[in-house]
Amino acid sequence: MSDNRKPEKIGPWQRKSRQQVYDNPWITVSHDEVITPAGTDGIYGHIHFKSRALGIVTIDEQRNTMLVGQHRYTLNEHSWEIPMGGGALDTSPLEAAQRELQEETGLTGGRWQQLLKVHPSNSVTDEEGYVFLATNLKRGQAALEDSESDLIVKEIPLSEAIAMIDRGEITDAISIAGLLAAEKKVAGNVY
Repeated sequence: MSDNRKPEKIGPWQRKSRQQVYDNPWITVSHDEVITPAGTDGIYGHIHFKSRALGIVTIDEQRNTMLVGQHRYTLNEHSWEIPMGGGALDTSPLEAAQRELQEETGLTGGRWQQLLKVHPSNSVTDEEGYVFLATNLKRGQAALEDSESDLIVKEIPLSEAIAMIDRGEITDAISIAGLLAAEKKVAGNVY
């Protein structure tokens, strides 16, 4: 947007200009010149995600769930999480979540219901995520991607996964939200 154009209204904000500063197959980073809701000049960094975040909480007849563990490059530490991944914006979240679960754990089929829609970091990104509850699943063969070659899959009681949250052993926001929402459904037998 050039300086002689009227700023674009974004809710109570106004965007005077946007400059793309980085782009790869997964994200685009932009630098915006803005007018804040208070009417002052400011800047805003914006990260656009080119896919959706998808998480899956599995529950079996014994109220066990699956967790996956792997080293997260961005954190430089090991992370326990629910099975998750990304799904193209032009693919249904459910279809992409089913693919991700099969890739990471080998689990397929079953009964699926959406638990949550989340915005994991809405102060700087437009990423949206979906968390599904999957039950009555069939075991099969996982199909890990190269970036997942260190993936560890473990089956534990849902109550132990909740205890891992309480002990600070699960810190991923989507996993925490999904596991807590699933615990609420299981406690009310609404699955």
